[in-house]
Amino acid sequence: MYIPFEDLPGESRVWIYQSNRKFSEEEFSEIETDLKAFVEQWAAHGTSLEASYLLKYNRFIILAVNQDVQAATGCSIDSSVEFIQSLEKKYNVDLLDKMNVTFKLGEHIAHKPLIDFKKMVKDKAVTGNTIVFNNLVTNIEEFNDAWEVPAAESWHSRFF
Repeated sequence: MYIPFEDLPGESRVWIYQSNRKFSEEEFSEIETDLKAFVEQWAAHGTSLEASYLLKYNRFIILAVNQDVQAATGCSIDSSVEFIQSLEKKYNVDLLDKMNVTFKLGEHIAHKPLIDFKKMVKDKAVTGNTIVFNNLVTNIEEFNDAWEVPAAESWHSRFF
């Protein structure tokens, strides 16, 4: 059951998928249609999940579930991963590789393999003040407070 993202409680679970490239406006519009349809029918053991999604920066897909109503289970999480994999195939993108880093360079959003990000740190092309996307946040409250943060305040800090 679709619920507007802003209406979900702060402790709702989130999953963040980052694309290795920016989606076009047309692709993002299609993805939003597909996401809405997926969330509307998303269920755990036959019980509809109170869920939502956000699309950010033409690059990020965020799924959220109110676990107080019905927790996402292995099968329902598997179905969301299968849905994300279908988007990967349809748009020829990578959404599941966690060994990539997405960060801001001015107004530009950059996406690099982790090894390249480490090299950029060494070369001082990025600093602890560089805004990174911390996709390890687990709920909406963390997403709102700690998703876009200086690298020094996220797991990226180990590279400085």
